[in-house]
Amino acid sequence: MTAAPLAAPAQRADARRNREVVLRTAMRVFAEEGPEASLGRIAQRAGVGAGTVYRHFPSKDVLLEAVLAEHLDALVADAERWRARAAPGDALSGFLLEVIEKSAGRQHVCDALTGDRGWPRAVLAAAVRRFHEALERLLRDARQAGVIRADVRVDDLSALIVGGAALRAAHRDQGRGARVVRLLLEGLCSRTVTKPEPFRDPHSPPCHETPRHCGECGAPLPVRATGRPPRYCGSACRQRAHRRRLAG
Repeated sequence: MTAAPLAAPAQRADARRNREVVLRTAMRVFAEEGPEASLGRIAQRAGVGAGTVYRHFPSKDVLLEAVLAEHLDALVADAERWRARAAPGDALSGFLLEVIEKSAGRQHVCDALTGDRGWPRAVLAAAVRRFHEALERLLRDARQAGVIRADVRVDDLSALIVGGAALRAAHRDQGRGARVVRLLLEGLCSRTVTKPEPFRDPHSPPCHETPRHCGECGAPLPVRATGRPPRYCGSACRQRAHRRRLAG
């Protein structure tokens, strides 16, 4: 009489473990072989029967959606970890680099990050929303800290992730590919606006060339607060210098 109540929880625990095994295996198989991998192949790699896979995931699309949602939720956890442990600018750039590294060569993941309209199901849509919200929090922190351009938006970052992952996967030299990705991310940084220089008459000589003595007789020149700096001490020296230039 007491066996039946105890059997049900054990069966539920076994079912959860089987589902977890199938899901983890599917992550590896889809990453290695792409979304074309069959459910039979996944069942074989997981060491379970095909019926076990179909019981939890009635179709490959359902399984792929669960894999993508799981991947996105792991990225959300990564975003919160970066946000808690690093300065705003470092948190955003570090997270973006991590997402690009994890998504390189996984086009199906990149499609999910950009809200692929081919996935209308609620599970993946909710995961994409959570990812974008986590990205928005990092972006808001970086914007408030003044370390990122004010016109950058979340969809810009999502597109950058997709492009960065494709670039990272396509580059023959992984080290140089990572360097190019970092150069892309540097373009997001805000540039410190320097204080504009005071207006200077374009006809006057540069500051370091401003004469302090008369160019003709060598007499000290008076300092003027405004206007062009004098080059000669008076009209006589100015005329002599003018005649000499004409003669030369």
